[in-house]
Amino acid sequence: MFRCLYFVLIIELFFLSTSYSAKSENLLYNLTKPDITLLLPDTLNEISGIAIIDDSIVACIQDEKGIIFIYDIAGNKLIKQFEFQIDGDYEGIALVDKTIYILRSDGTLLEIINYKSKDCGINLYSTGIPANNNEGLCYDEDNNRLLIGCKSNLGKGPDFRNKRAIFSFDLKTKRLSDKPLIEFDLKYINDFANLKNIEFPQKTNKKGRKIKQNIKFRISAICIHPITKKLFLLSAIDYLLFMFDLNGNIEHIEKLNPVIFNKAEGISFIKNGDMLITNEGQNKKPTLLRFDYLK
Repeated sequence: MFRCLYFVLIIELFFLSTSYSAKSENLLYNLTKPDITLLLPDTLNEISGIAIIDDSIVACIQDEKGIIFIYDIAGNKLIKQFEFQIDGDYEGIALVDKTIYILRSDGTLLEIINYKSKDCGINLYSTGIPANNNEGLCYDEDNNRLLIGCKSNLGKGPDFRNKRAIFSFDLKTKRLSDKPLIEFDLKYINDFANLKNIEFPQKTNKKGRKIKQNIKFRISAICIHPITKKLFLLSAIDYLLFMFDLNGNIEHIEKLNPVIFNKAEGISFIKNGDMLITNEGQNKKPTLLRFDYLK
């Protein structure tokens, strides 16, 4: 009996060390010091998503207001805004050619065709995604689809408690995938963190005992790296940045300094690999951080 249990333990450790192997330098960014820090205007205090237009211009959204903000990074100024007259809890934005897609937290997608035009067309797609709260949105150019990251569980009960998911939305058929493209298991994510000796602050319960914290993994933003094709994922509540391959295999976890990343809600990449992360204000100025790609 004991030999059998020992054998199972060895197999599990082998699986973790081979399937989840990663080195910290694989991230190729120094997140302890942004190369550029921009303080954003108060109108972007609740900035919740960002998409690259070109090397110096980005489109972004914030919670509650149906407005696309166009921001000039080089000049550090807001240059344009487009109102689409539909208020809601907006959490993600993606640019596909001249069309902008915006994710509402309930899973509804807004398609704004020719967003720069006064006669832009707006379509709404009720995706039917099973999660009640969704915050991650990005364009997967190689597969002509959008990826939607679910922040909340896919259902109620213990079967869903430790599961998170990413669904795909086909841009040709305008339909959501029947099943998750990627399903994450929190047990293996926490096992990976333990394997890599990633330590988290402990909480003290009412009896004065120290309680180890586990990763909550509440997706706040996602984006595909333009060069490596890795999936980057933010969990603002954990102050963590994750890197996965597109099959959902975890490759890296990076702790984020809460002073720099007070609430990381947006992520995107410039074509050369430089990474942009935006933070909501929360009693501070909202920020846009740029990190050079360390090739």
